[in-house]
Amino acid sequence: MCLAVPVQIIEVLPGDEAIAEIAGVKKTISTALIENVQVGDYVILHVGYALQKIDPEEAQRTIQLFNSQVSA
Repeated sequence: MCLAVPVQIIEVLPGDEAIAEIAGVKKTISTALIENVQVGDYVILHVGYALQKIDPEEAQRTIQLFNSQVSA
């Protein structure tokens, strides 16, 4: 089973990397597969790689669904 989650970019680093955050957890990720990543963007993250940008509203809905399942 594969799981890809939306994360928000909080810092862009040199060398196709960025710092992403979800639920207070920060992680260095690779942005080599997508272009023009900026602070504030939401991306789909899978095994450490940003796969694509995602609409902020869609990202928030998905994060809320994850949160509701965790607290259930």
